[in-house]
Order: sequence, then structure tokens, then C-alpha cells
Amino acid sequence: MSNIVLTAAVRQNLLSLQSTAELLSTTQGRLASGKKVNTALDNPTNFFTAAGLDARASDIGNLLDSIGNGVQVLQAANTGITSLQKLVDSAKSVASQALQTTVGYSTRGNIASGAITRNGVNIDGTDLRGLGTMSNRIYTGGVVNKGAAVGTIAGTDLLTAIGTGGTALSNGDVLTVNGKNITFDTSTVTPQTSSTDAFGNVTFYLGTSGTAPTVANLLSAIDTAAGNTGTGSVASTVANSGAAGSALQLNTGVNSDLTLSGTAVAKLGLTANTYNRTGDTLSFAALGGGLPTTVTFGDGTGGTVKTLNDLNTQLAGDNLSASIDSTGHLTISTSNDFASYTFPAVSGTAQNATDANGAFQITKGAVLTSTPIKDPTSQAIRQNLVIQYNNILSQINTTAQDASFNGVNLLNGDTLKLVFNETGKSTLTITGVTFNAGGLGLSTLLQGTDFIDNAATNRVLTTLNNASSTLRSQASALGSNLSIVQVRQDFNKNLINVLQTGSANLTLADTNEEAANSQALSTRQSIAVSALSLANQSQQSVLQLLR
Repeated sequence: MSNIVLTAAVRQNLLSLQSTAELLSTTQGRLASGKKVNTALDNPTNFFTAAGLDARASDIGNLLDSIGNGVQVLQAANTGITSLQKLVDSAKSVASQALQTTVGYSTRGNIASGAITRNGVNIDGTDLRGLGTMSNRIYTGGVVNKGAAVGTIAGTDLLTAIGTGGTALSNGDVLTVNGKNITFDTSTVTPQTSSTDAFGNVTFYLGTSGTAPTVANLLSAIDTAAGNTGTGSVASTVANSGAAGSALQLNTGVNSDLTLSGTAVAKLGLTANTYNRTGDTLSFAALGGGLPTTVTFGDGTGGTVKTLNDLNTQLAGDNLSASIDSTGHLTISTSNDFASYTFPAVSGTAQNATDANGAFQITKGAVLTSTPIKDPTSQAIRQNLVIQYNNILSQINTTAQDASFNGVNLLNGDTLKLVFNETGKSTLTITGVTFNAGGLGLSTLLQGTDFIDNAATNRVLTTLNNASSTLRSQASALGSNLSIVQVRQDFNKNLINVLQTGSANLTLADTNEEAANSQALSTRQSIAVSALSLANQSQQSVLQLLR
């Protein structure tokens, strides 16, 4: 082609046309690919920078699949925990049914006293102080003078001999004993020594024309008014009788406390007050994790027991309870919660020979039932509940085993490790747990051992409540981890978008600009073709001459 000679104008137009064609080819390539940088030759810096951004975005995109699987593993574990919680609640329902079932024993271990009476009447729950549950209390007053002498009073002395002047008994003086009045009458002349009305009030006639009342008569009247008579009574007397230190010695007996008041109290060397009987004791060894208990019967003060409520309050700490029937028999038995337990060892003055009248002695009609007697019907119901409970435990085991995704089970001891960036430096390791029945602290129940009474049932409920707390705690931990994973998942998606956008900004072409360039270049090409045609017209004229 070197033999062809082109004019300068043609050559110039040809170069311009070639340049335009080259630019048009580039523009059309950009429009076709959508990129302004297709190879490293286009823009090495942008090309390799964009390639790096795209590679990182691709690596992070590949991690999104494993992160998504991790989310599903956590969701599977959370679903498993939800199901396990429902199963534990079902087990609680079974245990609650056992609590609501009739006590599994027709007779609990107990000790029943002989009939306890007070003043010949059977005791009731308002005051347990009666025969054999109380001991006599001695109250000795101050020195009682005989005439002008210091002391020396005796039971045989007349009441008129007591004291002189202000200490002598005056007409109308009254000694009130347990609400009953003993009146001293010095003015009425009668052959009677004393008289007693329908209410038990006594009048002593110190000016009698008959047999004059003595100190012994007064002591007898005090005992009668105080209820210190009959079995268990101790007659009041004169201490140091006839000596300088002589004083009235009163006894409460076992039936009633002694309350004194009235104008004659001080003259008789006494003090207005209530003198309580000394209580018998009843002691029980520890039962079912309770505390050994010693009950002292008394007036309800200073830790003593007077009422049935007082008694039950003290016995509750040793898992015992008390009741009393209309015949005065006091029964102390194991509580419903500990119905399966053997009755604990019993001791104390009310049970042993220390108090001859102790109502809890076998010789006084007390009956001890050490071993509880099972109720077959109730026990059959409770055994059926044990079977139901064990079936639920089996479902807990299988549910925990099935809570897996893609071979990873966070409820069966597996570990999940998630990688969040392309370098492998940003990770999260989630350690699994073993949430079968054993892992939750639940064990298979045994018929005839578990659910047999409320105490055994409550122990099972305690383990179920602990299992519920464990499940809730793990659910919270899983929820926290799931939130972290989802945040990182969203972050990676957004980061990929940022990287791809940055890459596109470096390589993508502006299609509007390139379309305009293509239009302009097409126009330029058309003009260049026309110019080339005009440049060739001179040569065509020469050709015409040659023709």
C-alpha cells in the first residue's frame, strides 16, 4: 500500500476519520459493558482497587451463608427451649395433681393422749392445761402474825387470831380467789362457822356463837375456789407452822391457775397476782429436716403453750401438727407434707413417769402409732402420676436431641462458631448445653418412693422450678447471641453494598455521557466521510481529463 500516494488533505481527513472510529469504538464498548474501566489498560489504579473491593465483597458474601445457617441453629435451639419449657410446665402440672390428691396415708404417724380433763370437764382447744399436762405450783406468802407475836400462826388457830390492829381481819374484808369471794364477817352472830352460796362464794363468821373458823378452814375454802381439789390436787397449808416465819402456802393444783385479789390479801401476807401452774413438757426428735421441739404447757407466756394454736405454732417447725377431739384426746401427728415419715421419738414429763398423771403415758390411755398406714386408693393414683411424669421426662430427652439444624445441636452439647469477616479475626463462639432430663437436674421417679406424700412431691416441684429457671436463663442467653448474629448479618449485607458501590464508582461508565459521546462521534464520523469525499474530488477531475 506504500505505492499509493495520498494528498495531504485526504491523509488528514483519513487520520481524523480513524481517530473518530477509535473513539466511537471505545464509547460503544463502554455502552455495551456499562463500565468505563474494563481492563487494567483503561485505568490501572481504578481497575485493581475495584477488583480488591469486589473480592472482599465476594468473601463476605460467602460468609453470609454460614451466618444464615448459624441464625437457624440458634432458632432451632430457641424452639427446642420453648418446647422444653412447655414439657416442664406439664411435669409441674402432674406434680400439682399429686399435691391435690388425697394424702397417701389413711393414718399418719401420731401419738394420741388419754382423755384430758380440767375440773372434771374435757379440755378444748382454748386451754390445753389439764390433768397431766400441768404441774402444781406452790406460792408461799409473807409472814402472818398471830396476835402481837411475829409469825407463829398455825392451821388450828382461829381466824380472829390473825394480826392485831391494822393487820387483823375486819368486818367485810374480802379475799377473791379465781373470781370467787371469801368474805370475813365479824358482826353477824350465828351458830354457823361459814356459809356458801350457789355461786361458790364463801362467808366466814368470825363472831359465830358456834365453832369459830380456823386458818385451816380458810385454806380449804381457798383450794375449793381455786379448783385445787380431786386428782392431782395438793392441799394448801401453813409453812413453818407455829414458828416465827409462819406463812400461808398456797397450791395451784393442776386444774387452774391461782388469781388473788381483795382487801384481805395483804392482811393474810399474800400479794394480789395470778400464779400460773408449772407446765408439763413434751419433746419430739427432729422430723423430715425439721428442728427438735420441746413443748412446755403453760399460760401462753414466756414461750409456753396454752391453746391449740400455740401448740401448732411450735410443732410446725418440726413438721408436726396437733388436733383435739370432743372427748379431750389430744393427738399430735406428722403433717400432711410428711405423712410418709415414721413418727419421731417422744419424751417429756407428760409422756414419761416424771408426772404420774401425764396424759401421754401409755398407762393413761395414750396410743402411739409410729408407722403410717398407706391408703391403697390414693397411692395407686399417685403411682399413676409417677408414670405420667416419667413419660414427660422421656419427651424432654427426645426433644433436646431433636433440636438440631444442619448437624449442630446447641441443646445437646455442640458448639457453634461463626466467622464474621474475611480475615477470620471476627468470630463468635456459642457453647451449647446438655438439656436432657439429667442436664436439667430432673431424674426418673420411682413408684412407692416419689409422690407418696406432699414432702416428696414438693421436692420434685423444687427441681422442676430450678429447671424452669435454667431454661429461662439459657433462652435469654440464646436470644442475646441471636441478636448479635443478626446484627452482624445485617452489617455484612450493608458492608457488601458499600464495597460494591465503591467498586462501581471506580469502574462504571456514565451511560448518559457515553450515549451523548456516541451521538457526537457518529456526527463527526459522517462529517469526516464527507470531508474525505471532497478531498478526493480534485483527483476525480484529473481522471475525467484522461478519459
